[in-house]
Amino acid sequence: MSSESRTAVVIPAAGRGVRLGPGAPKALRALNGTPMLIHAVRAMAESRAVSLVVVVAPPDGAQEVKTLLDDHALPERTDFLVVPGGDSRQASVRAGLDALPPGVDVVLVHDAARPLVPVDTVDGVIEAVREGAPAVVPALPLTDTVKQVEPAAVPGSPEPVVATPERARLRAVQTPQGFDHATLRRAHDTVTADVTDDAGMVEQLGLPVVVVPGHEEAFKVTRPLDLVLAEAVLARRRVTDGY
Repeated sequence: MSSESRTAVVIPAAGRGVRLGPGAPKALRALNGTPMLIHAVRAMAESRAVSLVVVVAPPDGAQEVKTLLDDHALPERTDFLVVPGGDSRQASVRAGLDALPPGVDVVLVHDAARPLVPVDTVDGVIEAVREGAPAVVPALPLTDTVKQVEPAAVPGSPEPVVATPERARLRAVQTPQGFDHATLRRAHDTVTADVTDDAGMVEQLGLPVVVVPGHEEAFKVTRPLDLVLAEAVLARRRVTDGY
């Protein structure tokens, strides 16, 4: 794939984020005074390889999100587009894909709830796709031992352990996930089963998915404690990088 390939990012941001409690959608929660979504958009646009960022907003909130992007300083070299999403993550990603202009060869799909991804991680994913991988995921080795269990019939009840997977063969997957555009479009046109990530859809096509190194700061802000950690990362960046 040519180094001149055009790269776009789709950020599905239509979810409510119930695990962070009631209030604004998770992507619009403030982090260091700025909505997480803005941090995520800036993290993607930080890569000079990214020419377009498509934000997929809640179906009734596209204008609110567009105003949000207009009100914050974003890199001028990158184009930004807001489109309304669907009633599921897959539908929202499809809406983002439908909005892409001709000429986009590489597509990244990024969680709005991962606001602090370093640019080196973004660039690493893009480079792996440009080198020929149809699908690429950044990931980290697991530090905890993982147990496979038989889910309890009653939530909160003890669960019997079924197996202990070999930790060395497991990875915790992050985003942005990167794809050859045609491959991701084919996956969304073909796979109808509910999946937790887009790479899983490509796997169902029987195509290879490769892993590149992720980063500890690319964690997902899901629970209140994650917000505390994200604030700490931003505070450290302000001291060390003037961010």
